[in-house]
Amino acid sequence: MKRFPIVFLSTLTIWTGLARSQEAAALQDVASVLGRAAAFFQPGDHAGRSLHWRGELVAVRGLDDKLKGSRFELHLEPPGNLKLTVEAAGRTVTLCQDGPLSWIHVPDKNLLIKGDPAVPRFSTRPDSVSPVRLDLLRLPVNRAQLALLPAFVQVSTTPAAAGTTDYTLTLSPAAAALEWAASRPTVTATVADGSSWPQVIRFEDQKRSFTINLSPAVTGPPLPASTWQPNPKVDDRTETVAAAHLEKFLRVTLASLGSRIPTLPPATGERWLVATEGKGRLEDHDGTRVIFLSGSPEEMGHQHGVLLKKEIRRVVDRILYGVGVGSSFDKGRWFFGEIEEAVRRTGPFIDPRHLTEMDAMAGAAGLETEEVRLANFFPELFHCSGFALLGKATGDGKLYHGRILDYLRGAGLEENAVVMVNRPDTGHAWVNIGYAGFTGSVTAMNEKQLSIGEMGGRGEGSWDGKPMAQLVREVMERCATLEEAIEFMRRTPRTCEYYYVIADAKSGKAAGLKATAGIFEVVHPGEAHPELSNPMPDTVLLSAGSRYDELVKRVKAGFGGFDAVKSIGLMTPPVCMTSNIHSVLFAPGSLDFWVANADSQNVASETRYTPYNLRQLLDAAPAPAKPKVP
Repeated sequence: MKRFPIVFLSTLTIWTGLARSQEAAALQDVASVLGRAAAFFQPGDHAGRSLHWRGELVAVRGLDDKLKGSRFELHLEPPGNLKLTVEAAGRTVTLCQDGPLSWIHVPDKNLLIKGDPAVPRFSTRPDSVSPVRLDLLRLPVNRAQLALLPAFVQVSTTPAAAGTTDYTLTLSPAAAALEWAASRPTVTATVADGSSWPQVIRFEDQKRSFTINLSPAVTGPPLPASTWQPNPKVDDRTETVAAAHLEKFLRVTLASLGSRIPTLPPATGERWLVATEGKGRLEDHDGTRVIFLSGSPEEMGHQHGVLLKKEIRRVVDRILYGVGVGSSFDKGRWFFGEIEEAVRRTGPFIDPRHLTEMDAMAGAAGLETEEVRLANFFPELFHCSGFALLGKATGDGKLYHGRILDYLRGAGLEENAVVMVNRPDTGHAWVNIGYAGFTGSVTAMNEKQLSIGEMGGRGEGSWDGKPMAQLVREVMERCATLEEAIEFMRRTPRTCEYYYVIADAKSGKAAGLKATAGIFEVVHPGEAHPELSNPMPDTVLLSAGSRYDELVKRVKAGFGGFDAVKSIGLMTPPVCMTSNIHSVLFAPGSLDFWVANADSQNVASETRYTPYNLRQLLDAAPAPAKPKVP
């Protein structure tokens, strides 16, 4: 939420100025008001004054009902002091900037995080000190940019109620802004005549709305120095961290707000070449990214970093500085400290070739090697489902392997989805259904007709083994049969609890696996297991709770008649969760596979499934370049 309080305040200043203008519709007057709003936050303009303001969220639609009743309290003293306390969903968080220092306090989790510009960004790199600091009071746009806003925003004022002199001010997208504001957001503010601040703010678009009631803002002399100091409890844990990490967390979080992924139209079979790099290339297949990587680890990493530079940087930002740092406030532990410890402990078990590939990718994408390595190890606590249907369960005699990934929808992964066709100089060729920047895998199939998907369990913190995503990749590159895959995974040191479905079309077999650091159990089709009731012949069904019950119910209803279309139908809600970001069906016998990715409106299983064939992808010549439009 980078500089949200200032964006919020500057917007309110704009509203107030417009409401008091008799010529609000005139662009030149609007531009003048906007310019004065920007000037309010310039250092020195309001030295010696402070602001204290409170508000409450009184109505919500299309959002979590727990947010209703949320409160905020803001203390502001330009040019360098701001403290925002938010009480929402039973939790209190305080964010404060005290000149060059900053801190975040989460009393419910006994956590106080202090940002220090002198602390290195990475514990393994003492030279990674960054002078960046939080600057919550700096407006994120300049006066020239603000002056252009009236061309994109329609503004109107009406009396708030008959017999009063209060105004209701309405802001909505102008015609020039409808393309990027497709949800048609509207903001209204009720401002008392003669007041400097609104009393009520309401936001509404096609899917959601909320209303905030505001108390009168109190302005006065500078506040006591103690206002800007944290007040931790005796048992609070204090973490002193790189200020650059906090700054980037806020910046990345704000940048992710409002990102929109369009719904894909029906597939037409179009293929276009986007770019090439060495032996690698990037293509557009019916509006989806397909990247072809080939050669040594250095070559594949370099191709990946060059061809998907923008997407990789976006994923690393969202995963490390958005979701990762944000998780600290829920867990009560500093994310970077945890993930660096995990990477240290798993390091001896990772194939050096894969680390070389990550480092080459980081260099090509313009990122620190530590960032790419940490992002690739990001704890994959998936809550997923998977199944294999074979023999008498199907109507066409084929083996089908379905994989549902329920994880972090809306965090920025799905807009950077990519099908990766990997042809390493050592091992089998394989396809990775994943996201830009990730060299490991959670959903994959190789040229030997072997497919795999996983489902996360418990045991976070058991890191003395090979990370799950790297284990899956090595199965694809090293193993040609189900038996080889099981034996490789059995003898490899493992980390946390994961469940796997592996299918082998050559033998017509499949299996489910439960694997932890110390447990390795194999469940064959139709076999019973304490965690999987109602086993069915010729099937391997993995899920949890009511989703598992629904999956079993659907398979029983369609038993003996499953084909590709009906197998895809098994993955729709409620078998998938609202966090479903990708769903894949493999037919490893023919090397066909179908991929669906979530968009802004729909979970993956309710979007278009794009068809691919691994053999055709491996053998195909590069697609033609897309004709240029005059």
